[in-house]
Amino acid sequence: MIAPVTSFYAGLLALLFIYLSYRVIARRYAARVSIGAGGDPALERAARVQANCAEYAPMALLLMLLAETSHLPFWAMHLAGLTLLIGRSLHAYGVSQQKENFRFRSAGMTMTFLVLAALALFLIVRALVYAL
Repeated sequence: MIAPVTSFYAGLLALLFIYLSYRVIARRYAARVSIGAGGDPALERAARVQANCAEYAPMALLLMLLAETSHLPFWAMHLAGLTLLIGRSLHAYGVSQQKENFRFRSAGMTMTFLVLAALALFLIVRALVYAL
């Protein structure tokens, strides 16, 4: 099974996740905290940003893989992948700010949910059509 579009965005999202993980590690080192947040608000925020990416990106990538192997058009796959990548980046940026900008957070989550919903609906319809 070859899924070049999903592979491309999985690679980019993995790089984003590595960057977010590095920020957690660096903050842990600076705050001298090995487990939890140790009462450090910046560490808690960095850890939540990383965890949020870990919570949403895998499901979206799974749906992308299923959609790509179900022959969702190339342009729609790239639209989904780019929207997901931008959404995850906006969310990470918004939540990372000490004085959080809810517009970035909200836009990021909206974009992520749109991708999840659109791909889920495509796959449901595709499965029903295939079953009939």
